[in-house]
Amino acid sequence: MSTVAELLHANLHDVFGNRDAASRRAAIERTYAPDVTFTDPEEAVTGWDDLEAKAAALLEKAPAEFAFVDDGRPYASESRGALGWAFGPAGAPVVRGIDVITVRDGVITAVETFFAAE
Repeated sequence: MSTVAELLHANLHDVFGNRDAASRRAAIERTYAPDVTFTDPEEAVTGWDDLEAKAAALLEKAPAEFAFVDDGRPYASESRGALGWAFGPAGAPVVRGIDVITVRDGVITAVETFFAAE
């Protein structure tokens, strides 16, 4: 069973930072509940397929040199966690945010993403 800290890492790097569609889908299926909800300032989506489409669309729009990096350390309790991140070329992020997850039975059931205020 994955820890909350491990799930935070998988959400950011194995899913949203992963440009390989096949391994991204495998990560989705082991990281999230089938009815996971993902909410960001743009929209809310539900389920593996919509989450996969969200991650793929984000990466397709971003230049190849853009990557997600941890922006601070993870914060975790038994069922919730938060991790700050930055996205952009190495050393020059163009956006920062934080993901807050809810975990049940070793998988993520909800992700809420906040973008840093400008």
